[in-house]
Amino acid sequence: MPRVKIQNPARVAEYANDQQWYARRMTVQSHANPLREGLRLERTPEPCVIVIFGATGDLTRRKLVPALYSLAHQRQLSPAFALVGFARRDWSTEDFRREMRSGVDQFGRDVHAGVWESFAEGLEFNRGAFDDPEAYRQLGELLKKIDAERGTAGNRLYYLATSPESYADITRHLTDAGLINRNDHGPWTRMVVEKPFGHDLASAQRLNRLLLTHSLRERQVFRIDHYLGKETVQNILAVRFGNLIFEPIWNAQYVDHVQITVAESVGVEGRAGYYEEAGAIRDMVQNHMMQLVSLVAMEPPTAFEADAVRDEKVKVLRSIRLPDKDVGQWTARGQYAPGSIGGAAVPAYRQERGVDVVSATETYVAIKLSIENWRWAGTPFYLRSGKRLPKRITEIAITFKRVPHLLFDRSAVTGLEQNVLTLRIQPDEGISLRFGAKVPGPTVRLRSVNMDFLYGIAFGSEPADAYERLLLDAMLGDQTLFTRRDEVEQAWTLVNHITDGWKKLPPISGPNYAAGTWGPEEADDLIGRDQRQWRRL
Repeated sequence: MPRVKIQNPARVAEYANDQQWYARRMTVQSHANPLREGLRLERTPEPCVIVIFGATGDLTRRKLVPALYSLAHQRQLSPAFALVGFARRDWSTEDFRREMRSGVDQFGRDVHAGVWESFAEGLEFNRGAFDDPEAYRQLGELLKKIDAERGTAGNRLYYLATSPESYADITRHLTDAGLINRNDHGPWTRMVVEKPFGHDLASAQRLNRLLLTHSLRERQVFRIDHYLGKETVQNILAVRFGNLIFEPIWNAQYVDHVQITVAESVGVEGRAGYYEEAGAIRDMVQNHMMQLVSLVAMEPPTAFEADAVRDEKVKVLRSIRLPDKDVGQWTARGQYAPGSIGGAAVPAYRQERGVDVVSATETYVAIKLSIENWRWAGTPFYLRSGKRLPKRITEIAITFKRVPHLLFDRSAVTGLEQNVLTLRIQPDEGISLRFGAKVPGPTVRLRSVNMDFLYGIAFGSEPADAYERLLLDAMLGDQTLFTRRDEVEQAWTLVNHITDGWKKLPPISGPNYAAGTWGPEEADDLIGRDQRQWRRL
């Protein structure tokens, strides 16, 4: 166990206990490999330093540091852990610690003064611009100091919480300063990259070349999509491959169609500059929704390991067939007009600050996908996502076919709906199964009923924040819940096909759905042409 310099004498006894606990944990781990057995047991990463570029941004204060603090509180971090914030703001280390404590108080959970004091001793701040070589020289000196004082052994996790335009400067200067180790031996170097990972296929390919040609190897790059860190998203795999009752009917023979909904009640929330360029299809479909599609539709992997899981996800994306013509027949776009959300009046998209008054950016998109493989041929996947919808909800609904021969009189089954398995990702995390049951009484009459599972009730607590799981996995070097280069590029290939088709159609001339409604009529027509309808949520 490396020696760590403890600045507060009152922490000496507590730290001694941490040392004993850490040694016991590592001894247990050395005799087992939970990943090999498909189990996600508690794991403790090696000592390391996380360097967050763009550390004064909202993401660090709201998500990253509260998640790291929570891991420390649960003793899932090594006592020899450190965090360095890198940004150009004129902050001292004490300023950084104070701001991060404010973020943890506001957005964290289980805040304990003693735990925070111990955690904060490992926080440092390195002031500098991303394109300033001197700032990286200073960073190198700071990292050497931290290695000596806290025993972090040269292990580095660089987190790029910046715009993609800064990636080139950061990776080049880290390489020039000798702060990246590409070798398999010695201290490890990993880099976490936030979305958006590119604006289209060409830009995504350029970013991949930038990261992989000069600085890193694919096994060192962790492209983060926080949806994959959600417990309920991971539960898709648990439900499918941990229960025999579902997998035999998880195919086109039994499934009528699949609906995936990502609905937001908010508007652009000060992100107009980004959203004007991205729109709903780049903001949600290319990353989050394609991830959900691939998890629902993938074949069973050979093992619950990074490449085995991601191989199957890529196969799904490559199996999606998009028609070359009539893009308006299998997609729909919309932009919200003024309306009301929760009884409060809200403006139109074009009235939001920073939005062009004649903007043609879509705030709603619906798509019909066909997956042409043995399992799913003939079963459509319907996707919809939009802003200023009536409520915030993300769900996957597997709708099963009707029974081939109904034994009962039509009067007995009036209103009986198809069986539906619903996976609720947020906010009411859980699973619901709808099936038919007999109504009590002397006659045979069937009615649809629901059987529900709720995370909070079943496990006595709410699911942890997604960033806790993803940051822990990155420190452990486990890429299972991160997207691979070919996965990102294949998703962009599909999105490019759609956006290229839209360029041949007239642009959105004006708002076509009121805020607080479930989207434009074109989306209802899209699914209605197949004699189906969107779920009422």
